[in-house]
Amino acid sequence: PTSFPLFPPTASTVAVEMDLLYLFITAVCAFFAIVVVAVIAFFTIKYRRRTPDAVGADIHGSLMLELTWTFIPFVLSMVMFGWGASLFFRLASPPANAMELFVVGKQWMWKVQHPEGVREINEMHVPTGRPVRVTLGSEDVLHDYFIPAFRVKMDAVPGKVTTLWFEATEVGTYLIFFAEYCGTKHSGMIGQVIVMTPQDYEAWLAGGRSTGTAVQNGERLFTDLACVTCHKPDATGRGPSLLGVFGSTVTLSDGRKVVADENYLRESIMNSQAKIVAGYQGIMPTFQGMVTEENLLQLIAYIKTLKPAAPEAKK
Repeated sequence: PTSFPLFPPTASTVAVEMDLLYLFITAVCAFFAIVVVAVIAFFTIKYRRRTPDAVGADIHGSLMLELTWTFIPFVLSMVMFGWGASLFFRLASPPANAMELFVVGKQWMWKVQHPEGVREINEMHVPTGRPVRVTLGSEDVLHDYFIPAFRVKMDAVPGKVTTLWFEATEVGTYLIFFAEYCGTKHSGMIGQVIVMTPQDYEAWLAGGRSTGTAVQNGERLFTDLACVTCHKPDATGRGPSLLGVFGSTVTLSDGRKVVADENYLRESIMNSQAKIVAGYQGIMPTFQGMVTEENLLQLIAYIKTLKPAAPEAKK
C-alpha cells in the first residue's frame, strides 16, 4: 500500500514550528470562512422578504460591534505577523558556528562542495545536530533550492549570492526539489539530502575524494589571477588591502558607504567599476567570463578568511 501524507517529514529544527504556524493561519481562515457563510445563510433565511411590499427596518448599527470585529482580526493578524517575522529572521540569520556548504545550480544539476573539499552532484550529505549554511550561486538562469522536509527554500539568482540554513534532526534521505522553472529538463532537476549521524558523516567525509577545500582553491585562484599583485596585505598595492574587508564598511569614491558582504565581493570581482573604493583608481579589470560561479564562491570563501594582523603587545 502507498500513502500520500498531508505534510512531508519534519526533519529540521524549524519544521514543526513552521507547520504549526501554517495550521494556525489555516484554522483561523477556515473558522472565519465558516462563520461568515453560516451567518449569511442564517440572515438570508431569517430576514428574507415575506411579502412583495415589505420594507426593511432602519438599522443604525453598533459602535461596540464595529470595534469588536475590527479589534479581533487585528489581534489575530498581528499574532500571525509576529510569529511569521520571528521565523523569517531566524531563518535569515545563520548561526555563527554553522558548517558552510557551497551549492551551484546549472542546467540541469546541483553541484555541491563541502568545507573539506568533497564534491557531490545532486546529493548533499549532512550530519544531524549541526547548523548548515548553504551558499547558493547560479551559472545560467534562475534556479530554486527547496528541501520540503526542512521547510527551507531559496532562489539561486544569476549575478547574486544567496544563502539558506537548516539544522537536520532526523537521520534519513530527503528530496531536494527545484521550485523555479528553468527549461525543458526542469522536472528532472531533483536531488537528495542524506542526513547521517555525526560519526557516520565523518566516516563518509574520510572516504570521499577531496580536490582541495573551497578556501584552498580560492587562495590558488587569488594567485593565478594575479590578484596578489594589486591587493597586497600592507596596502601598498594599486588596490586596497583585503585583510579584514569582509563584513567591514567600505567608503567609495563617490562618498557612499557600503558593507562588504558576499554580494559586494562578487560584484567587485565581476564588475570592478561598479563600486570603486575611495583613494584608488578604477584600473582593476573585470573577470566577467573568466571565472565560473564555482570559482567565485571559492574566491569569496578565501577572502572571508583574510583577517587583519593582531596588534603587537606593548612592551
